[in-house]
Amino acid sequence: MILEAVMLQVKLGMEEEYEKAFRQASEIISSMKGYISHELQYCLGVNGKYLLLVKWETLEDHTVGFRQSTEYQEWKRQLHHFYDPFPTVEHFKKVHLS
Repeated sequence: MILEAVMLQVKLGMEEEYEKAFRQASEIISSMKGYISHELQYCLGVNGKYLLLVKWETLEDHTVGFRQSTEYQEWKRQLHHFYDPFPTVEHFKKVHLS
């Protein structure tokens, strides 16, 4: 399992509109092959700042299957105009400690 972590900065004053758009766009990502789950967290200390966490079965499910799909184009259309600056996406793999 891969964890995609994205720090999102939404343009100030657009948070409510963004959250509504994100709810709708969630249907897109949740329908993709390899998708496991996702959650959006709002930062209490910085206005307009969110953390998006998405669990994928493999890295390629996100980087190829989702990012190179027609569904991603719709995701972009619905959400990318809210971001300033544009977010950086990072991927993590769990470290087994036992």
